Amino acid sequence: MKILFLFLDGIGLGDDNSEINPFARAEMPFLQSLLGGRKMTRSAAPFESERVSLQAVDPNLGVKGLPQSATGQAVLLTGINIPAELGYHYGPKPNPEVAQYLNGGTLFSKTVNAGKKTAMLNAYPPRYFDGIDSGKRLYSSIPLALTNAGIPLFTHEDYFAGRALSADFTGEGWREFLGFPNAPYFEPNPAGEKLAQLAGEYDFSLFEYWASDYAGHKQDMNWAIRQLETLDGVLAGLTSTWRSEDGLILLTSDHGNMEDLSTRKHTGAQVPLLLFGEKSARDAFNQAHDLTGIAPTIGRLLQLN
Repeated sequence: MKILFLFLDGIGLGDDNSEINPFARAEMPFLQSLLGGRKMTRSAAPFESERVSLQAVDPNLGVKGLPQSATGQAVLLTGINIPAELGYHYGPKPNPEVAQYLNGGTLFSKTVNAGKKTAMLNAYPPRYFDGIDSGKRLYSSIPLALTNAGIPLFTHEDYFAGRALSADFTGEGWREFLGFPNAPYFEPNPAGEKLAQLAGEYDFSLFEYWASDYAGHKQDMNWAIRQLETLDGVLAGLTSTWRSEDGLILLTSDHGNMEDLSTRKHTGAQVPLLLFGEKSARDAFNQAHDLTGIAPTIGRLLQLN
């Protein structure tokens, strides 16, 4: 059993309203075909077929205020209701109180302790590491958990060598914004195939896509639609290469945002839990009604606990 955790920052299950919800407007024929002709909005969940399951999970966790990235991601990696223990949601980057949960008890650490292989499949550019080293940038929850587990982040050298993917899937950002005009470039479908290949090398792997949250804060409908249409191609390539018997692909988020572009703020919307794989593995998540249910279920499937 292998698990690929596809983390999309800031996506909720929103209304079937194409004026504010890019999921209701974007052309995503592959995902829509998987969901029986439905768009990935609130009305689509729950859904189950031979190939895929979609359910709604709660990111609010019984705590007042809007869910935030640092605590939400930490919950996804630990299964602990950190906002309830602290009494607040927090983000975007972990403060010391949140960071203490990300040292030793995460899915990354448990995979390492079980003698299995784990990685985060994103490549980071030199300027990211320069910011960390200078103290001008802080790790977000997921890279902090990975590095605390003794696993290094992938670099631009890993990207050029084919050991990791760009955070935008295609590599366009490396060419257009990061100053690497010769960086590898993938169309969406081949990017998904590459992601499947990379994930197949690990027992537990995670890919983090943060631009969705950024689009929500910017309230940029056109950019959000382009992202989702790229994602649809990535999912098509990913699932064409990944066999159900190889393991599980899990897609979820930490909080809502991009599904409601009428606001710059996060939302309290339920977030999707989209699962590809054998039905028995998907069924293991039937009791994951909020973010705390995901990490323990992954742990049981990978025999980490």
